[in-house]
Amino acid sequence: MRLVVWLVRAALFFVLFAFALNNQHDASVRWFFGREWHTPMVFIVLAAFGLGCAFGVLAMVPSWWRHRRVARRHAPAAAQDTMTDTAVLVPPASDQHPPRDGL
Repeated sequence: MRLVVWLVRAALFFVLFAFALNNQHDASVRWFFGREWHTPMVFIVLAAFGLGCAFGVLAMVPSWWRHRRVARRHAPAAAQDTMTDTAVLVPPASDQHPPRDGL
């Protein structure tokens, strides 16, 4: 399995490397008020990718904080349950359903 993961990583690296080699010509990004940024195309794509990743992570931070707060609130109860319950719980006979034929 490790070999497959490393082969996929190597393939991804070589595809991105070939992309960078094929996009070495200069490109420009025109900002507001007449400002321009002249750089090879691969740097513009890399910057756009990095900014997109950063924006995605920042957009997820409130959700992560909320989940962490809920997990922290439930952690003492879960720890107490695992310390007191060592046997496998079996539901009462009234909750068990008889097996159905044909399934």
